[in-house]
Amino acid sequence: MNNLCTDIGWKSINHEGEQLCGDHVDIVYQEDGSAVVVLADGLGSGVRASILSTLTSKIISTMLAEGLKLEDCVSAIAEALPVLKDKGVAYSTFTILHIIQNETVEIIQYENPPVIFFRGGSVYHYPTQELEIGGKKLLKSEIRLRERDCIITMSDGCPYASSGLSYRQSWGIKEIGDFMKGILVGDYTAKALAQILVDQCYKEYGGHPLDDATACIIKVRRREPLNVLFGPPKNRDDVSRMLSLFFGKEGRHVICGGTTASIAAAYLGKPVKPGPSVPDSDVPPTSEIEGVDLVTEGVLTLNRVVSYAKDALGSNELYEIWGYRRDGASLLSRELFERATDIHFYVGRASNPAHVTDEPETYKVKVNLVDLLSDCLVKMGKRIKVSYF
Repeated sequence: MNNLCTDIGWKSINHEGEQLCGDHVDIVYQEDGSAVVVLADGLGSGVRASILSTLTSKIISTMLAEGLKLEDCVSAIAEALPVLKDKGVAYSTFTILHIIQNETVEIIQYENPPVIFFRGGSVYHYPTQELEIGGKKLLKSEIRLRERDCIITMSDGCPYASSGLSYRQSWGIKEIGDFMKGILVGDYTAKALAQILVDQCYKEYGGHPLDDATACIIKVRRREPLNVLFGPPKNRDDVSRMLSLFFGKEGRHVICGGTTASIAAAYLGKPVKPGPSVPDSDVPPTSEIEGVDLVTEGVLTLNRVVSYAKDALGSNELYEIWGYRRDGASLLSRELFERATDIHFYVGRASNPAHVTDEPETYKVKVNLVDLLSDCLVKMGKRIKVSYF
């Protein structure tokens, strides 16, 4: 297996006046490192469209994740979805991306806008094969992945974005490709890229979307390990073992907690220095230790990061805070959500003398925070390992 991984992010806006989105994205990660991504677009908007797109994406992603052949999954859903007799339009269109062990992507497209594939900073015109399954015509492609490839899939609400009632020729697939080419120069996450594209579509609609619009983006990148030390070990005799394991691991190193930072500094023979001040921040200040990439406060900072993680998996409204600020919680969030792909938590079980609770309760706070954060990070597609001392 290569040293590549995929960063997957998506964003939707609803048809104006609708509470539910008629598009749906489903992502299933498999044990071998593969992933199934399905973007479905239900006919029309509102409740019916939402139900149709959700069923379509769930059925396809579940069947593929269970090991069924791609053609069998497509055949099952193609035969299950009817077509409006008067318009000849399917009740739900879809795009499937099956990322196999981060080495190859299989793409199946059924009446959604064509997938835009960027390679080397330019649009890559990948080969397609036309298939007929269940009386429906689909396009299939199989592409060997390379580092920095970027795949953009979308519902038709993106290229059809217009402030009028008719399709405007100055904004379509080509224009979206040109727009995203300039954005890809920056080192944005897949989620940020999807948000940028959908926000631009919202502007093209003049702030009044005439359709649901969804973009799902996949970036191919190298794996980046991160080690996070949180709390001293329960047994003082384990300090050297814990720290030697922590500092001996490849990748970046983050320490959370004042007592933990002091112990690590003594182990390294380096002083703990105050970090740069951040005006108007309610997050505890950071520190600096030579040889450590980031040093933050413990429980309060981790608690804030958990709230950012939950939001990032949903509306991502807090990105404007953690994505740019320089306080400890924002810096740690960027390390965890954007930079790292493989995260190893080293969690000490010692009680904190600064806390008034007894040791079991103090330990539960740490464990609960790490569990909550790990769960969010797994949903972001990260590989997580937790070691307790």
